Formats: sequence, C-alpha cells, structure tokens
Amino acid sequence: MEIQEKVIKIVSDATKVDAGNIKADTNFIDDLNLDSLDMVEMMMKMEEEFGVEIPEDKTEDLKTINDVTNFLKDNAN
Repeated sequence: MEIQEKVIKIVSDATKVDAGNIKADTNFIDDLNLDSLDMVEMMMKMEEEFGVEIPEDKTEDLKTINDVTNFLKDNAN
C-alpha cells in the first residue's frame, strides 16, 4: 500500500469520513473540521504507523493529505 493510501485510511478511520471522499488536497481543518486535539491524535497514529517522529512545531505545516504524505516520504526510516 502506498504512503498516501495509508494516510487516507488513517484519516478516514479517525474521522469516520469515507476514504473515497478524502483526496490529496483535502484540508484537515477546512474540509474535515478537525480541531487541534484531533490533529494531535491523528499525528500520533501516523507516527505509530510509519515509525516517524512528527515534531509538534511541524504539525502546524501539515494542513492537507499531501503535506503529510510528503513529510512522511521525506522522513521515512
């Protein structure tokens, strides 16, 4: 499974939004109405799944599925 597909699955599971409705440019706040606590929980799931630490100050820059996918690709072990 490709990184982006895994990210979408994690987001879908966390938000209860159908994965088919989540695209690369889906914005966590504008499109999925996530708050900061939701974001922290989701980033923790991403860290567990991919074995990559996502610094707290970096999460502010991760606004879309694409942002997370690119971060994970650049920082994968």
